[in-house]
Amino acid sequence: MVKCGAMELKGFQLEKLLSKVLVKKNDKYYPNRDFIGKDAKVLLEAAGIQAGPEVKLIITETNADHPLVMTEMLMPILPIIRVPDVDKAIEYAVKAERGNRHTAIMHSQNITNLTKMAQEIQATIFVKNGPSVSGLGFESEGFTTLTIAGPTGEGLTSARTFTRQRRCVLVDGFRII
Repeated sequence: MVKCGAMELKGFQLEKLLSKVLVKKNDKYYPNRDFIGKDAKVLLEAAGIQAGPEVKLIITETNADHPLVMTEMLMPILPIIRVPDVDKAIEYAVKAERGNRHTAIMHSQNITNLTKMAQEIQATIFVKNGPSVSGLGFESEGFTTLTIAGPTGEGLTSARTFTRQRRCVLVDGFRII
């Protein structure tokens, strides 16, 4: 990821960033609204960390209960969690998603694992082997829509049906040669 434009933060650099982008209220973390939607360079500069325009993503290794994992940040920060196997990865993903049933992605060549994740996460949009925007029809299957939600009853809707649908997208799928 670093070779492709990510910057990995650890230790005091990570703590400096977190002090800027996270706000704690009543023992719960929220994203600092001043940084929502900002690019990585802006976030890093706010924390006093120099970065060039080539830095598109901030990554850090953390545990499954870290606020970066459990808080929807809407920022280019990707927490990475080491897991012993795919079952633990799926367990952590379902926990972090917290029943919102909004959007999930998974990269794997194992159809059984992809199917297990789809069944466990029960997201309205589940993208396999591609970016989450593929589930909105961007350079992928289906019509483009931005009307998405989960527990509130909405989902992917079209002007034709106005009914909730679930979409499961496989990008560059399994090929038999």
